[in-house]
Amino acid sequence: MGRSWAWRPVTLIALLLPAALLTASTGYGYHRDELYFRVLAWHPAWGYVDQPPMTPLLTRAGIALFGDTQTGIRVFPALAAAVLVVLVSLIARELGGGAVAQVLAALGAATGTYPLIAGHFSLTISYDLPLWAAAVLFMLRALTRGQPRWWLAAGAVVGVATYNKHLIALLVLGLAAGLLLAGPRRTLASPWLWGGALLAVVLAVPNLVYQATHGWPQLAMAAALSDTKGGEMRALFVPMQVVLFGPAAAVIAAFGFARMWRDRRVRALAVAYPVAAALTLASGGRFDYTGGLIAMLFAAGCVSVESAGRARVRAAYAGLAATGLLSAVIALPVIPEARLAATPVPAVNETARESVGWPRFAATVRRVLDELPESERARAVVLTGSYGEYGALRRAGLTRVYSGHNQLHEYGPPPADATIAVVVNIGPRGRALFASCEERARVDNGVGVDNEEQGLPVHLCRTPAQPWPALWPRFQHYS
Repeated sequence: MGRSWAWRPVTLIALLLPAALLTASTGYGYHRDELYFRVLAWHPAWGYVDQPPMTPLLTRAGIALFGDTQTGIRVFPALAAAVLVVLVSLIARELGGGAVAQVLAALGAATGTYPLIAGHFSLTISYDLPLWAAAVLFMLRALTRGQPRWWLAAGAVVGVATYNKHLIALLVLGLAAGLLLAGPRRTLASPWLWGGALLAVVLAVPNLVYQATHGWPQLAMAAALSDTKGGEMRALFVPMQVVLFGPAAAVIAAFGFARMWRDRRVRALAVAYPVAAALTLASGGRFDYTGGLIAMLFAAGCVSVESAGRARVRAAYAGLAATGLLSAVIALPVIPEARLAATPVPAVNETARESVGWPRFAATVRRVLDELPESERARAVVLTGSYGEYGALRRAGLTRVYSGHNQLHEYGPPPADATIAVVVNIGPRGRALFASCEERARVDNGVGVDNEEQGLPVHLCRTPAQPWPALWPRFQHYS
């Protein structure tokens, strides 16, 4: 290693990024996941049925500290993005990169589509990326410095990361496969490595106990995602590996893989990427599950660019600048909402399209409720099929709202006096559980963006077929 850290330019990039992200934080609206995290209980029993507790609790902490606004919710993700910039630059340094490589790595981490989305919204990826980067950095230090005690630091980060998502297991499995296949195999005999593994397990125990005592809901969740989205995710996997950090960064990452493969000390982490990719494809997981490893390969590629001479460095800067502008248009609310539907952005960026139209959605549902006679309104509840819809209605001030989606099923059933329900997105089977249902309205976000809520019918249903405790299990679903 031996290179000094280019802390001045890296720190400048790390400070400018959250400033830009928070400036853009009021564009469009909440993402459905943010609306969901906002209403989850403060004190889960070490988790929720669909995920560990870290991101929801940090979302609620942001509200408590900075206000119940889009900006308040997004302060911690913006800061996490700054941390990612620093960590990726340190990974480049650990792999032998000088100031140029470190600054290139920092710029790429600050301008990629995936990191910008992660820093703009409060999502699980907001914290997964810096956690993976920290784990990779400590693994590299253990492998390159001859200081195996860094395995303890890596284990601690892995253990903490399980409270955000369990996907950190992909990194661990990839490293293990890499050490077995490419070496250095003697590392597998290191007591420090096994000490780090033990530390990770100890830290993760409460999380694992929650899963075991609740019937392993994360497995049910993973199976549901694979069934509903697996084919689509497999088809998108390869092209989205390029889109995640941008085409220029993808090319640089390819050079990074070659560089790490040639270095016997870190070859195992190079192998971790194809292993993680293969596991993701086999399970039908999301294409972004490999994002943390792409960031590592990109940092390694920046070291190769630096050593290739000034012409390559200038080309890399130009490429990152061009793709950075494109990434900003895709990831951030740069295009006016009224013109968004006329662009390819909603098709490429799910978070953009799913953060449009929530106030109009809530107003449509409220209008159906308000049209009821006062005597019926007192007995009415709202049922939604999606946690985003539930969260949007709660954000709009509605209180008698229920959903069977993921963790929200635990917050039901509706009260016994609820003989009337305004229902959204529960499908024909759900509506068949009432004596009658009639369509009363349709959702229109007003800007023509084709998202999950656009065009949804709003039904008014009467007289549940059975008491709510008997019906409620039939509304439960994972996705």
